[in-house]
Formats: sequence, C-alpha cells, structure tokens
Amino acid sequence: MSFFDKIFGGKEENPQQKSFWKRIESEEDLEKAIENSYHQKIGIFKHSTSCFISKTVLKNFEKEIENIDQKVELYYLDLLAHRSISNKIAEILEIRHESPQFIVIENGKAISNASHQDISLSQIV
Repeated sequence: MSFFDKIFGGKEENPQQKSFWKRIESEEDLEKAIENSYHQKIGIFKHSTSCFISKTVLKNFEKEIENIDQKVELYYLDLLAHRSISNKIAEILEIRHESPQFIVIENGKAISNASHQDISLSQIV
C-alpha cells in the first residue's frame, strides 16, 4: 500500500464481501428491493466509490451493522457505476439525491434518509 493510499483510503474494500449487502445494479434490483420493503424495513446505502468522505461513512456504518442482532435487509448502490438508478431512487421516493446517503424504506415509501455523518444504524432499528 502506498503512502497516498494510507492517507486517502487506497483501494475500496469490496462491499460485496460483507455478507449483509445486496447490490442494486439494475432497475429490476431496485424494484425487488422496494417490493421487499412491504415485508420488512430495508435500507439502501448510496455510495460514491471515489469519495473519501463516503468511504469513511461506509466503513463506520458497516462497523455498526456488524454488531446488530436483528436481521436487516441492506442494499448497496455504487453511484459511479449506476447513477441512473440513483436518479430513479430520487424520483420514485421523492427525495433529493445526496452522497453518501442512506435511505430507509417501508411499505414502498422512504421513512428516513440521511447523508454524510448523519447516517446511522439508529435510522433503521
């Protein structure tokens, strides 16, 4: 790992390695996630993989999630790879796009959303 990687975060740890993330990579994935919100609350983490702040918030959130006892369905969206899906989320749920952003959905509607350091496990539990 180079000096700059140590300072600025280096290569992103693949969120798919964390067992609790389900990826949203298509509009169909988004539709399934929203459909699942009718059975339980879900959370969508919108992440900019090139942003140091977003990486830091994601890592902190993942540490919180690892200590939760209840089953929570969490989705991850890579904003750089899937910006059109992020736009669709903003349109469908009638919320302004931010990054990083965590949106909690229940019964097909956004019941909570936060960005940056306001993102917390307390939004969903």
